[in-house]
Amino acid sequence: MAIVYLSVGSNLGDRVSHIQQAANLLKADVGVEILATSSFYETEPWGGGSKNWFVNAAIKLRTDLSPVELLRVTQNIEAMLGRCREEETRWGERTLDLDILFYDDLVFNNEILSIPHKRLHRRAHVLVPMLEIAPDMVHPVIQKNISELHEALEDPEDVFLYGTVMGEELSLGDE
Repeated sequence: MAIVYLSVGSNLGDRVSHIQQAANLLKADVGVEILATSSFYETEPWGGGSKNWFVNAAIKLRTDLSPVELLRVTQNIEAMLGRCREEETRWGERTLDLDILFYDDLVFNNEILSIPHKRLHRRAHVLVPMLEIAPDMVHPVIQKNISELHEALEDPEDVFLYGTVMGEELSLGDE
């Protein structure tokens, strides 16, 4: 069974609900067990394709799915929650974005998938939630941990803890 880290985000509609629904759909898949989740963060759009701020989180899971099988599961969940890749612009608005960041210490690259995610080390909206659940996780190519990658960001986008619900930090909750 592989340990996998995902980044999840939404900047259209009920952003928090989209992320919570995605986690529930992941849990419902027989090949996925959620081990930990970060709090939710409101994050500045990255890449210039959107004006709407995102809500982002990170998820740690265990799976017996291959990387490509997991990608298909995540893309199916995105589609179920309203994402239409054919109609969106790069780094634009989306109901849901599920990215595979790490799959164990695998280095994998083909026409549909790159692991580790090829831009994760340049994105505060990915690194800040990962700091919560895996600060010592070492990037298998760059050979720096998440804390070191975060410290090395040159011009990070703004990332804020999203809020609280009844006095508790808003999160997906740990399993």
